[in-house]
Amino acid sequence: MTQTQPRLLLIDDEPALAEFLAGAATSSGFQPIIADDHEHFRRCYVEDSPELVAIDLGMPGMDGIELLRFLAEQKACQPILIISGFDRRILESAFNLGEEMGLKMVGPVSKPARLEELEMLLVQLREQLVR
Repeated sequence: MTQTQPRLLLIDDEPALAEFLAGAATSSGFQPIIADDHEHFRRCYVEDSPELVAIDLGMPGMDGIELLRFLAEQKACQPILIISGFDRRILESAFNLGEEMGLKMVGPVSKPARLEELEMLLVQLREQLVR
């Protein structure tokens, strides 16, 4: 019997960083789904039912808080990981806001993220998901 890999939906407007994150996801046992804007993200979220979501707070034309609101409206129950280059205090505020909205927040991870740190976190999350 073949077990399918859990899906990780990530959104980042920087293609090189999105590929870096997708590579870390793949090596950690996830099937990455990359969205490059909020409309694509929303469509992928609904159609693909990911087991983990990773968002960047700073996106052209929108921000990560809007994505957190969308996920709360969708009654998201999967872990939500914030990966962003914003100041640590902003990351923590967004994390706390997500929790107040009823989301299962994990992280946050500051950019630039170290590959080893990111992979270790993703492996831990994957292990929690497959239990």
